[in-house]
Amino acid sequence: MQRYKIKKSKISHIFISHLHGDHYYGLPGLLNTYSLSNRKDPLHLYATPALKEVIDLQMKVSDSSFGYEFIFHPITEAGMLLNLPGITVSCFPVTHRIPCWGFVFNEKEKLRNINVEKATEQHIPIEAYKSLKHGEDVVNTKGDIIKNEWVTHEGSAPKSYAFCADTRYDETIIPHIRNADLIYHESTYLDDQVKKAELRYHSTSSQAATIALKAGAKKLLLGHFSSKYEDLNSFEQEAKRIFDNTEVSREGVSYIL
Repeated sequence: MQRYKIKKSKISHIFISHLHGDHYYGLPGLLNTYSLSNRKDPLHLYATPALKEVIDLQMKVSDSSFGYEFIFHPITEAGMLLNLPGITVSCFPVTHRIPCWGFVFNEKEKLRNINVEKATEQHIPIEAYKSLKHGEDVVNTKGDIIKNEWVTHEGSAPKSYAFCADTRYDETIIPHIRNADLIYHESTYLDDQVKKAELRYHSTSSQAATIALKAGAKKLLLGHFSSKYEDLNSFEQEAKRIFDNTEVSREGVSYIL
C-alpha cells in the first residue's frame, strides 16, 4: 500500500474472502497501524465469523486495543453486505477447502447529466438542478414546466465488479456475477493441471474463461497463479481461446472498468 501510494485513511470497509494466510495475514498489522496513526474514523470488516476470534485473541495476548471504532460484520449467508449511496456490495459462496466468499460491487444507477447551457436558456434556477439530476421535470423562473429530457441526458451506465476468490470450477456462482463489467477469477493452474486444480479446490485458465463466457461478462481478469509458473503469458493465451477479452492481473497495475 505504501509502495503504490494508497492512502490508508481512505479505507473504510474491508472484505476478506476466507482464512487462508495469503488472504488475511497482513490484516492484524494494518488494524494495529491504524491505532498507532491515531485513526478516528470507524472501520468495517466483513468476513467469516472465525476471523473475529483470531483478531480478539491477538489483541488479548498483545494487551492492545483499537483507538477507533472497529465494527465486525460476520458473513454467514449470501446476500447484501453493504448499501451506500453510490454502491452496493453483496457476497456469494464459492467452492473451496474452507468457507469462502466472493463479492460483487455494483454501482447504483447514475444521476442524469445536466446540459447547463440549455438549462440556462430555459431559465431554470440552480436550486432546481438536483431535481433535474433525479429525472424530474421542473418549473422555471417564468412559471413554465420544463421537461427533463430537454435539458439533461443519461449518465454513464453503472458498473459492476465481481471478485470470485479461491474456488473450484463452479457454475453455481454464475447467477451472482452475471453481466459483470469485470470479473476477477482465480487461475491457479494451466489446463494440463486440471486434475490437480480439482483436487486442491482451484481453477485453471480455461475454467475461469468458461465462467466469464457463461456469465456474459465484459472482461476477465486472471489471478492467484501458482508460484511454479514464472511466465504468465500462457494463462492469458489459454483463456483467450474461450473468452477473448482476458488479461492477466499484475502487481501494481490499475484496471479501469
